[in-house]
Amino acid sequence: MSSAGVVKILFVCTGNICRSPTAEGVFRHLAQDAGLGAHFHIDSAGTDSYHIGEGPDRRAVKIAARHGVSLAGQRARALKPEDFNTFDYLYAMDGGHFFDMQSRAPSGHTAKVEMFLAAAGAEGQDVPDPWYGNEADFENVFDMVHSASQTLLEKLRKAHGI
Repeated sequence: MSSAGVVKILFVCTGNICRSPTAEGVFRHLAQDAGLGAHFHIDSAGTDSYHIGEGPDRRAVKIAARHGVSLAGQRARALKPEDFNTFDYLYAMDGGHFFDMQSRAPSGHTAKVEMFLAAAGAEGQDVPDPWYGNEADFENVFDMVHSASQTLLEKLRKAHGI
């Protein structure tokens, strides 16, 4: 665990405007609702730099808001080499991200990279990219991320004695 008892988590997708900002917002919301917000530093990034500085996709924002989750204040950024040192856990939204992150990770840091759904007990499943889809696809992603985040929060709480 990081210094000062704070667990640092980074969610990663392609452009950091759909899946990973949804995961960041949902996990933060759940941690705060459980009174555990101070125990986690939560961020998100993209493997690519297509959308640096942009806010989350309006459809992701709309669906999250419908469920009481705010994605406000988030801005897309690219995964940086120092992220592998900064964060305790780097969660890939799909297999492509996972292999990309594994190849970028410095020696001794590959174990920090995990598939998000697998870390939450849903082995081998990707969070599908809703970018080319419709509102129902974004709703599906939100539901997957919410369910996995609930499980992951409990798992990390127990693992770190929070």
